[in-house]
Amino acid sequence: MPPFTPIHRFDGYLPIEDHGLIGDGTTAALVGRDGAISWMCVPRFDSPPLFCSILDTKRGGSFTVAPDSLVESRQFYEKDTGVLVTEMRCPSGLVRLSDALTLRSGADLSEDVAAGRCELLRSVSVLDGRVRLRIEIEPRGEVQAEPRREGLRLRCPSRPDIEMQLYSTYPRPLQGLNNWLDLSSGERFQLTLRWGSGLPSHAHLSPEELLGETLRAWRRWMHRFQYEGPEESLVRRSAITLKLLDYTPNGAILAAPTSSLPEAIGGSRNWDYRYSWIRDAAFSVYALRRIGFNVEAERFLGWVLDAVESGERPRVLYNLDGRQPQPETEDPELEGYRGSSPVRWGNAAAEQWQHDVYGEILDCAYQWTAHGGEIDDVLWMRLKGLVKAARSEWQKPDHGIWEVRTSGRPFTYSAALCQVALDRGARLARRFKLEGESEAWTDASIHIRNAILELAWDDQIQSLTEHLGGGGLDASLLSLPLRRVVPADDPRMVATAAAIAERLAAGNGLLYRYLPQESPDGLPGHEGAFLLCSFWMVDNLAYQGRIEEALEMYRSLCARAGSLGLLPEEIDPSTGAFLGNYPQAFSHIGVISSGVNLSRLTQEARPS
Repeated sequence: MPPFTPIHRFDGYLPIEDHGLIGDGTTAALVGRDGAISWMCVPRFDSPPLFCSILDTKRGGSFTVAPDSLVESRQFYEKDTGVLVTEMRCPSGLVRLSDALTLRSGADLSEDVAAGRCELLRSVSVLDGRVRLRIEIEPRGEVQAEPRREGLRLRCPSRPDIEMQLYSTYPRPLQGLNNWLDLSSGERFQLTLRWGSGLPSHAHLSPEELLGETLRAWRRWMHRFQYEGPEESLVRRSAITLKLLDYTPNGAILAAPTSSLPEAIGGSRNWDYRYSWIRDAAFSVYALRRIGFNVEAERFLGWVLDAVESGERPRVLYNLDGRQPQPETEDPELEGYRGSSPVRWGNAAAEQWQHDVYGEILDCAYQWTAHGGEIDDVLWMRLKGLVKAARSEWQKPDHGIWEVRTSGRPFTYSAALCQVALDRGARLARRFKLEGESEAWTDASIHIRNAILELAWDDQIQSLTEHLGGGGLDASLLSLPLRRVVPADDPRMVATAAAIAERLAAGNGLLYRYLPQESPDGLPGHEGAFLLCSFWMVDNLAYQGRIEEALEMYRSLCARAGSLGLLPEEIDPSTGAFLGNYPQAFSHIGVISSGVNLSRLTQEARPS
């Protein structure tokens, strides 16, 4: 159980790490240690936010349940679930707040159907003393509240598509959007916010029953968890976090549930991550598959192949329906987290060319078949087209894994993933006796691998570089052994890992993904250390046989997780504070994948 700690704000904002995530497979919410829901989009992840005070404390809107004169608090999850508990202490008493986006009775989180009820449940109980409790609901923009039996009907003129009702089991009715309740030890009640159209006047299950069904649904899903190794509790939480980013109606997986949390405080590197990047989602399902969750890999492959129609070039990212996201726009009404503007909706990276998508899709298909999946003729026609595209485009400029906003360049990582597409395509063709040029594809994959070792190598810095033909250092090259492009113990890969560890070091095991002054990305300012790159370094050390070093680095990275076991995209090296959208799928992928690798390699290294 984490200790109680005081509430601190910076520029009026809680630290990013002082928030927990809840979700129902359709949307998600951030709950602060101060009892405020500061982020929630309805009806789904990529909808406009109903609450977004994390991006503007004055105009963003929030839903707060907290005692007067709050002094300190702590948060924890109900074991193996997405149900969050916040305990808040004031001078006169202690309050427990349990938050959940509720799930249907008997819900199976592995099914291709919506599991959520379009319902936020906030359960309040006074554990000790007497408290004066504030209940304040302020959606973004104007809101109108009308009394209804057992609660309030809420209307937002800016969201005519959404009907909302707030229910309360407290003996006295709510008086409006702002309420104060005087409570004593042992008293408890529930608040339920529902949204949608044609809302029922009452629920068939009590709030306690709904919470119980939600807990059971999460624990049923976690029965499939398979992992024994270092940092098991954090690996368990990482699995649940990735599942909280899984859009259950169709298998799309988000990069993160938030938009515009900054990569540097006061900076402008603020992006909308509420979409499904083929790369990020493929990494997610690969990580989940390695700890027992095979169904998610099959569902994602089906989703991405539906999104990428035969003959159409794969996009870098899609919205949850597998379509083009909204155009990237800036929101002048919101100041941004701690004044970090602009706030953005939509993501212009959807228009970029990134050749690694071919390898991501083919590798996902390959891993799927390794666990019983089959490739039929229709699926193979789509996959074969991607293999051919990789063969023809591997040397062409693109915008790379880091989505630079300069003109395209022939990134080494992109070429490497084209090699993956050809290698996996050839293997699939041979395994299933499918029509294709398997021998020519194998030859092409070998040619690309050799070209990378030759054209991307820089004798002066003794490292592979970001481009075919030279350039700066790029931590994405640490993933080449993980994708079986270049072995980790290849002398040039060993030298590359050493060069990255030295020249991209941010201190204490953290790495920058690249240095903008050496690798221009078309953006002003700087960013924090990128966590996934450090997990990739862990894997390289382990594959080089340096197991103890790898374990030490892995444990130090896991120790950077917040008290809830959640990780951001980036870390401020000078303070350890969280930066970027949160929680970030990439970082939790690193926790799982590096843990699995270390567990396996440690066992193999033991004398028989």
